[in-house]
Amino acid sequence: MSKEGSLAAPTRHPIPWTDPAFLDPDKIDAELRRVFDICHGCRRCFNLCDSFPRLFDLIDDSPSGELDTVPSSEFSKVVDACTFCDMCFMTKCPYVPPHEFDLDFPHLMLRYRAAEHAQSGVGGKVGFNQKQLAKTDRNGKLAGKMAGLANWATAEDNFGMRNMLGDLAGIHPEAALPKYHGKTLMDRRGEIPALNTKAPAHGRKAVIYATCFANYNEPAMGVAARAVLAHNGVETQIVYPSCCGMPLWEQGDLAQVAENARKVAGEMAAWIDQGNAVIALVPSCALMLKFEWPLLLPDDEDVRRLSENTYDITEYIVSLARDAGLAPGLAPLPGGVTLHLACHARAQNMGAKGAEMLRLIPDTEVTVVERCSGHGGAWGIMQENFEVALKVGKPAARQALKADSAWVVSECPLAATHLRQGMERLTEDEVPRTVPHPIILLAQAYGLPQEDGNPS
Repeated sequence: MSKEGSLAAPTRHPIPWTDPAFLDPDKIDAELRRVFDICHGCRRCFNLCDSFPRLFDLIDDSPSGELDTVPSSEFSKVVDACTFCDMCFMTKCPYVPPHEFDLDFPHLMLRYRAAEHAQSGVGGKVGFNQKQLAKTDRNGKLAGKMAGLANWATAEDNFGMRNMLGDLAGIHPEAALPKYHGKTLMDRRGEIPALNTKAPAHGRKAVIYATCFANYNEPAMGVAARAVLAHNGVETQIVYPSCCGMPLWEQGDLAQVAENARKVAGEMAAWIDQGNAVIALVPSCALMLKFEWPLLLPDDEDVRRLSENTYDITEYIVSLARDAGLAPGLAPLPGGVTLHLACHARAQNMGAKGAEMLRLIPDTEVTVVERCSGHGGAWGIMQENFEVALKVGKPAARQALKADSAWVVSECPLAATHLRQGMERLTEDEVPRTVPHPIILLAQAYGLPQEDGNPS
């Protein structure tokens, strides 16, 4: 007899993406039906992403009210709504491995998209424009060369260009888009802050994995992180071999993700050999390096070692505070901070490190919002998803407004922007100031020089 749920910690299997059976449509359909039937009998995830309401509506509206009368052609609606937040797997599902039902909903959605991607060259689901959006390094390099023009074209109040962008790329005209900088974080790697040799943690070394977002869109995150670490005696270098591949992951392009993983892990190996920790600035990227890449390339030694030596920036700062103690000089942030815990920070299973880090600032009230922002990477900016994304994120935006803090911040910079848009829809009053990452507030509390955040 099957046991009802499991109390064991969730585990994941390596992803057999090179096995032809992984992409077999009949095998995928059979697994979808097995998993969806289990989900139908449980429905614990109804209030997470839109995948589950879509699935349950399909079943409830079918002739039999059961999965057997739902045509397989309708399953794509469920898959399309998955944002790979991992919250069903990490927080809700009682049937994840090691339970005998062996249910991993996000990785099944990944398998479906991998099959779509494999067919995309012959009329499959992943269109040309979608593929172009996932080329973050190419796009960042090109846009950075003409940052002023790119930012003008994508501004929310540039109605003509935004409508054109909607027609060409399927992006909703009201969705806030990241800005580009002419001077990237890598361009700033020679701007080395003074090292505090009297700090308790002096002697430690780390490389900051810039991530495509911090490199091209929010260099201020990296500047702040490096300043805080130098103030705490940590010698740093900024390294960026390539994107972690999360946008490609969302599209099922696993071969390219694996190529990026090999490239990044290969370059990081020498730094790890020299005793450096690896710090990722964006939680989605930390998640890829720490957890997803080893499942994609389980036999790659460089990937394994990188996984074992990678820290989210908030995780690393908290470890400094616990192991050695932080350098003095933190001043209160008047008005307090509301922190949104990003899904991919929670999925790292490291605890609420962003909140722990901000609570190191004396006499500063920290309010935590643990609801989904609704953004979901590129998913939330698309025409067909934007309004749903705002709806999903409405409870989080409402909580942020209710907290009435001076600052609203998320560990995910895209989530921070999306929350701002959500708050603006809920009130006619001025909303709290949003910043892309809590490390910027920690640098501010130290009174450290910061990048102004304006594109240049």
